[in-house]
Amino acid sequence: MASCFGHFMMIHKRMKFTGGVIHRLLLQEVYHTGSSVKMYFMLGNQKVRFSKVELCLITGLRFKDVPDTSQYAIVDNGIHERYFAGRDEISFGELKDVLSLVQFQQAYDSVKLCLLYMLN
Repeated sequence: MASCFGHFMMIHKRMKFTGGVIHRLLLQEVYHTGSSVKMYFMLGNQKVRFSKVELCLITGLRFKDVPDTSQYAIVDNGIHERYFAGRDEISFGELKDVLSLVQFQQAYDSVKLCLLYMLN
């Protein structure tokens, strides 16, 4: 991938998931009476928060209300039509295949599809 998102396609080859570390961290979760969208953990003698803020800092993604897209018309010859024949449902495997195998027809198509890949 020549775009700035190309490295996300290969991340599974460079990183190993360590379920044991995640499990040990989750065992350190502490009960709190505050917001239900925050988690607190005891790491050593320090109480550490994990919330939407930290998730955004780590991933670079932002939280916002999901917009109502039913009012938008489907774009003629849009990315949906060009790479997926306008089908209503697309599997994650099909998206991955398009990113790996297809020669992109327009500038930034690869970036748009990589963003979709990351969201999934």
